[in-house]
Amino acid sequence: MSLLEYTLFAFSSLFVIVDPIAVVPAFVAMTPNDAPAAQLRMARMACAVAAGVLILFALAGKWIFQVLGVTLPAFQIAGSILLLRIALDMLYAKRSAARETDEEVEAGTAKEDIAISPLGVPMLAGPGAISTSLILLSE
Repeated sequence: MSLLEYTLFAFSSLFVIVDPIAVVPAFVAMTPNDAPAAQLRMARMACAVAAGVLILFALAGKWIFQVLGVTLPAFQIAGSILLLRIALDMLYAKRSAARETDEEVEAGTAKEDIAISPLGVPMLAGPGAISTSLILLSE
């Protein structure tokens, strides 16, 4: 697989799992009273936090799992099962429970700043995205 093919594969995989377009309705529901400038700041901060978490796990994930005593093949199996579950939910046009729950959306509406939690983590950089980044890095 060439670098261009792998880059397109990795981007499309992460884009589908992170699914930023599906987060937009929850973001709008959580920030109805905020000024557009504050909404833009929160969206940018959430993207930066999600990217930082994914890069952190991509770079230090093997070490983190080594400290916790989790082997990479075990994590790949668990991550693959999680991704299969998300894919099956997408196939049946259901929103995956691994993304966000109604409680998270309600908690987000009560918070003043939602950029880091729940928007950055777990809505954007959730378990599926972290699993995908680690599996892609091990390829």
